[in-house]
Amino acid sequence: MTRLRTTGTAACAVLLAVAALTGCNRESNGAGGGKVGIDMPRTDTDFWNSYQQYLEKGVDKGTVSALPLSNSQNDISKLVANVQAFTDQGAKAIVMAPQDTGAISSTLEQLEEKKIPVVSVDTRPDSGKIYMVVRADNRAYGTKACEYLGEKLGGKGRVAELQGDLSSINGRDRSQAFASCMKKKYPGIKVHELPTDWKGDVASAKLQSLLAQHKDINGIYMQAGGVFLQPTLALLEQKRLLKPAGSDKHITIISNDGIPEELDAIRSGKIDATLSQPADLYAQWALNYAKAALDGKTFKPGPTDHGSNIVKIENGLEDQLPAPLVTKENVDDKKLWANQLEKK
Repeated sequence: MTRLRTTGTAACAVLLAVAALTGCNRESNGAGGGKVGIDMPRTDTDFWNSYQQYLEKGVDKGTVSALPLSNSQNDISKLVANVQAFTDQGAKAIVMAPQDTGAISSTLEQLEEKKIPVVSVDTRPDSGKIYMVVRADNRAYGTKACEYLGEKLGGKGRVAELQGDLSSINGRDRSQAFASCMKKKYPGIKVHELPTDWKGDVASAKLQSLLAQHKDINGIYMQAGGVFLQPTLALLEQKRLLKPAGSDKHITIISNDGIPEELDAIRSGKIDATLSQPADLYAQWALNYAKAALDGKTFKPGPTDHGSNIVKIENGLEDQLPAPLVTKENVDDKKLWANQLEKK
């Protein structure tokens, strides 16, 4: 069996059925049982806080039996220590989201030796065995953002690109795809690449310097709305550059994440669009794949029953989940995860 269904009930039924099988070409860590260690990469952004909420709901529903969540706070040394603590506590599978995708390799090798499968969420480790990567197609993020800005600007203008950490696969994928698309389709648009290490204060400082040099910026691509949205809007408002969508001198802005604040900013005309990174599906399938790993299930490349596509990567498999474009036209769609969050 190479696919899982989208509903929680169906997924559990499939997984229970698989548990009755004999390992599916993979040695099982106690089929149907075992604790799962789950590390949060950070809790200082709205996106990751929402992801944690969905994880906790899945654990509460009994998708897996989990050890208390840890938080590595965007620090690879803390992630390594947290993983060691999980293994000391008897974890039979690990869910992580390593922000430094190169430095986690030795830890993954150690986990492979211990026959502890790993599900990596949002990021793809550069090397080291991975049972399944759960992430959206980040190259599609860059391409879609490029095409949106290219069309809105009529193929001409000056764009600021607030890049993530280029040491991470996500930052590289989004940046490379955006640059490639702009060069090929919209050579009349000048792109200013601003690396930020996923830090809002760095993004704000670099954007401020760019605006001082070039007052004709008419487009902005934010690679992470959860980090960049508020400081960017605050800066534009301070500079009296925050004009509503559709008005004269409006700066066209597209983002990535799809957090509630981005959707509100689209509704109010402060930004134009975002690509909704599915925090709910990240959590759902991270837990489902961790359960599948404990049950000894294996997968093959190809389309899934939950609207994604599993692809072969050098060190495992990757389930590339869909990330829809959100604009004024569909911002109130109840299928968007940010519209499903409970109001506090």
